Amino acid sequence: MHDFGRMLVGLGLLLLVLGGLILLLGKVGIPFGRLPGDIAYRGKNTSFYFPLASSILVSIVLSLVFYLISRFRR
Repeated sequence: MHDFGRMLVGLGLLLLVLGGLILLLGKVGIPFGRLPGDIAYRGKNTSFYFPLASSILVSIVLSLVFYLISRFRR
């Protein structure tokens, strides 16, 4: 149970750092969440937004982070 608690704390810290990084990127002028490839549709009575390119970017970054963590744990 101790390892599970440490994992949750580590995941929480990782989410905190990623959230701060996203806020920092927005202030610097990098349009995270409005990248080319993000799908946005605005109709008369409805709107739809799917951040496809942003999701792929987050997936790549998280894959690299978890790969590096697994390499250092060996």
